[in-house]
Amino acid sequence: MTGTSFSARQWCEKNDGDNQKNLSETEKLEEACWNGLLQDMLPEIYMHTGVDKKLYLWQIKEATSFIELELGEIPEEKEKYFSIDPYSFLPLRLLS
Repeated sequence: MTGTSFSARQWCEKNDGDNQKNLSETEKLEEACWNGLLQDMLPEIYMHTGVDKKLYLWQIKEATSFIELELGEIPEEKEKYFSIDPYSFLPLRLLS
């Protein structure tokens, strides 16, 4: 969720360049995810992956009040019915 105290935290960037100062809160959060800080930020996601399995970040989508992370061993189509993304499941819910 963006606009929260979690997303407003200052994450350690790999490159402390001046261009980081011009980024929005959401852009800084996305940059931290792409820079490999996701496991430090949300360790509970990686707790049950198993020894042989690795999670890869395939895509980040920005929405109005959150960012969606596409994680997995391989990129695959998600089932919209089981998604927690309101833009995915609400249209299906209204058709039911």
